Amino acid sequence: MRAKTILTYAFVPLMCLALAAGCSPETSAPAAPAVPDVIKIGGNFELTGGVAEFGKKGENGAELAIKQTNAKGGVLGKQISYVGADNKSEAGESTVAAAKLATQDKVIGIIGPMTIGNTLAEVQVVTDNKVPVITPSGTSATITMTKEGKLNSWLFRACFIDPFQGEVAAAYAIDTLKASKAALVIDQKGNYAKGLADSFKTTFEKAGKQIVASEQYVAGQDTDFRAILTNIMAMNPDVVFVPGYYNEVGMIIKQARKMNLNVAFLGGDGWGIGPIVDIAGKEAMNNTFYVDVAIDKTQFDSFSAAYKAEYAQDPDGFAVLGYDAANMMIQAIQTAGSVDTEKIRQALENMKGFKGVSGEINVEPATHNPKKSASIYKFEAGQIVLATTVNLK
Repeated sequence: MRAKTILTYAFVPLMCLALAAGCSPETSAPAAPAVPDVIKIGGNFELTGGVAEFGKKGENGAELAIKQTNAKGGVLGKQISYVGADNKSEAGESTVAAAKLATQDKVIGIIGPMTIGNTLAEVQVVTDNKVPVITPSGTSATITMTKEGKLNSWLFRACFIDPFQGEVAAAYAIDTLKASKAALVIDQKGNYAKGLADSFKTTFEKAGKQIVASEQYVAGQDTDFRAILTNIMAMNPDVVFVPGYYNEVGMIIKQARKMNLNVAFLGGDGWGIGPIVDIAGKEAMNNTFYVDVAIDKTQFDSFSAAYKAEYAQDPDGFAVLGYDAANMMIQAIQTAGSVDTEKIRQALENMKGFKGVSGEINVEPATHNPKKSASIYKFEAGQIVLATTVNLK
């Protein structure tokens, strides 16, 4: 639903033009859209296709947030209707899904997608239709700010951005792992991997450390990584940074350990979902670390219990971010006191002190990026253990 501007002109006599210099048409204030019986929030998620695991967890979190809100009476005194769409893990389908949600379903906000490419694919549609979007896990800086430095006014996120992940990983490699030489293994077609790798490299080299190797693979195609691992072994790095997703990362680490490449492996939040331990093996995952969302323990326990009761499985970082993203949208609607999407957008842009499961979120109006914390997790005997938490300055 959109705000409509209605201009009402009073009758203007001809004498007014000559005798009353201050006489002018009267303009009424824009009419506020009426609150509908049901408030529609959309979800554009990867429910099938290559990264369906991400989308399903994100949607689960979002739907749980909406269900809990409805149980408490809804928002603006109305129940929320969730309208889901499957982008099939493809950018083109994401554009189609966003268009349907915005123009046919008439949602007043969209949660998702989870991935960078699929989120970027909906930017023009939601901008044209003035629908605010919150991506739970789209970490590329270009989602909210174009490469030319222009703000994408209708785009927001619940997660930190790629440069921050890369900075955190590099700092951990230097300060805690005491690494002075690092190797990179990058998905050559992945914006996510490239963004993290660039940030890691910049931070690592700025500290006077050395990138001794940079190897590439193609996610979804390559399964034998022995050649690139041989090249890396020859350079004798202290740490190997692999900012990819769990499937390829698991295979890379498994093959590395079989080749006796036993140095520390480090990655981003793409490790934190899926059976990475099953792929690599418990022992192989020792001395491996990754960056992911920081968790507010005071909120996580109740969220986790509710999530398990609803879906019969433990929540992960993507479920947490889907939940936080939906609650951010709901709070913005409440703050706006309206279903006017411009008012909701403004409420998101000025959001401060939002208490999420992934910690407190304060949105920077100039970039739409949230100031929040990240954590480093490590694997011990196949279990994920918190190593440390880093605050965004």
